[in-house]
Amino acid sequence: MRLHGPQRVFVAAAACLAHLARPIEAQFPDSTPEHLNLTTIASPSDPTISISYKVPEGACKTAFDSQQQYTGWVSIPGDYPTNTFFWFIEGRDAKASSTLTVWLNGGPGSSSMFGLFNENGPCEVIENGTSRLTTAAREWGWDRASNMLFVDQPNQVGFSYDEATAGSLDLMTNRIAIPATTRPNSLPANVFLNGTFSSQNPLHTSNTTQTSATAIWHMLQGFLSTFPQYRPPAGNTLGVNLFAESYGGKYGPAFAEKWQKLNALQPNSTVTNSTTSIELKALGIVNGCVDDLIQGPYYPIMATKNSYGLAAINSVRAQMANASFYADGGCRDLITQCRSTVLVLDPTNSGTVPDVNQLCAKAYSTCNEDVILPYSDSGRSVYDIAALLPDSFPSSQYIDYLNTPNVQEAMGTRLNYTETNMAVYSAYVNTGDFEREAMVPKLANLLASGIRVGFMYGDRDYVCNWYGGEAVSLAVAESVPAYAPFAKAGYAPIIVNDTYIGGVVRQFGNLSFSRVYQAGHFVPAYQPNTAFEIFARIIYGTSVSTGAQINLSSYNTTGDSSASSAMDLPASPDPTCYIRNIAGSCNDQEQSAIINGKATFVNGALVTQSPTTSIPATTVVMTATTTAQLTGVFTATATPSNAATRGGVSKGDIGSVVAAACAAALLM
Repeated sequence: MRLHGPQRVFVAAAACLAHLARPIEAQFPDSTPEHLNLTTIASPSDPTISISYKVPEGACKTAFDSQQQYTGWVSIPGDYPTNTFFWFIEGRDAKASSTLTVWLNGGPGSSSMFGLFNENGPCEVIENGTSRLTTAAREWGWDRASNMLFVDQPNQVGFSYDEATAGSLDLMTNRIAIPATTRPNSLPANVFLNGTFSSQNPLHTSNTTQTSATAIWHMLQGFLSTFPQYRPPAGNTLGVNLFAESYGGKYGPAFAEKWQKLNALQPNSTVTNSTTSIELKALGIVNGCVDDLIQGPYYPIMATKNSYGLAAINSVRAQMANASFYADGGCRDLITQCRSTVLVLDPTNSGTVPDVNQLCAKAYSTCNEDVILPYSDSGRSVYDIAALLPDSFPSSQYIDYLNTPNVQEAMGTRLNYTETNMAVYSAYVNTGDFEREAMVPKLANLLASGIRVGFMYGDRDYVCNWYGGEAVSLAVAESVPAYAPFAKAGYAPIIVNDTYIGGVVRQFGNLSFSRVYQAGHFVPAYQPNTAFEIFARIIYGTSVSTGAQINLSSYNTTGDSSASSAMDLPASPDPTCYIRNIAGSCNDQEQSAIINGKATFVNGALVTQSPTTSIPATTVVMTATTTAQLTGVFTATATPSNAATRGGVSKGDIGSVVAAACAAALLM
């Protein structure tokens, strides 16, 4: 199930399967202590927090073998067990190792392993023969500029769990049944798996962004106190960075604000006796859905008047969607009512007041159905307007990889991996978390305190589109008097290398907004080189346009007042059907073949006929032999003429790092 933006698409569930008969072989990871081989200690900052970790030997190939890695779980006491999973990877050189970036995917309910393996992590999954998946170093992994910490949150997402619980996973719908059961007669054995998962109990996870923020604060306390060498030095220009994607448009501002408030309590010793201060230096939002009150009006615009000249739905439908936003009892009205009620009845956003939850959930469903979902008439992906459905980019092979016994053993996991947790998503939907808080004031306070705030938006995304993202950036600037010049700053080219312009950026001091050409929702997956340079320039405090050193107290970009340059829409590639993403990547005919047991999968991908020879090892950059420069960032000295205007360029900088055998999967 590929639901990484706010879950704007209703996935049709399979009909209830009546006859349960045939047992299947269990897929449970070995959870004996000697097999897990985890080191468990109490957190030096709080003895009630424990951390279990190990070095995941061979699980993720890095650019240099000297890069330290840890996988592990921070266990936090509370009303229910919370074991938050992390994967840490050291930076590639001394400069990269002087800063720490926390990466969060969105959902709510989506695993950050998607980001690690499909977007900006140090490695990616490749095919190495007919029946083998392995990893190769990613040229533009963000470990090139920073230590990286990928966190699965809230509780129960990805490898995070409350209680390891036996269950059954139906791959046709990606639904997990607790307890484990027998396979329905109507399903073949390869799409119904028994394994170990989190409990799927919606009461054992957070149900609002605010409660998640506190949990991750404690998780970081556990990690940084256990590994103090990865805590950036106090007073350094570099420090801890938080980058979040999609629903991370809410996670990012809320988490950063919470961490700042808890830092402020430290001198009074009201948090714990040895709290570790999290010195946040930069907040990055990648195609974030920040606030429907601001971004809502831009959905009809993106659907019909986008910079690619695509009218995805008819103008009458778009006008109705736009009118519904402003109508009495419509999206805007209900969001306003929701937030007013939250302030009075649930000011801490606990998600425990039924009347507030009901009103805010109604606001979300109204905005979703009336303003956002009309785009579904188009038959196109919400993550990439160029892609017709089904949509299979990025690849889902990494899910198969993370469920192989040798990788599970290397990581020390008790759980089978799933990409999206619907119990968590439902918990957030039921409180209306999508609409409860205005995030612009939080972003404005962060900016005013000196934190760098960078927005990075792929321009082919619909679900958290760049028009809405630009509007949020302007609203943030308007809220900070010192940033009034931001709105008047021109758009400058984002110079990625000596021959390529990857987009345009408006920047004034610590605030920037980047439109990335020819990229969908998951920007680092579409344009890895461009995304990396923007990321590195934000965390290093340089010009996002050129990478040059600047005076952040006065710097502003110059250029066109608008970022609306016209682009050529590329053709939609043929999708690849993945067994771990059947609902999202396989068409009706393919799903029928799977149900009837007539589908053959190789390395998790559907093949039209059984291969008679082995698939060759792929041609991805392998660091043992590559001559590519795998460290450092680019600083422009001139402006190249080539921008990503043509469809063929849209995945041009993906070519060197995506396996040839997966080329047909490049949809999003």
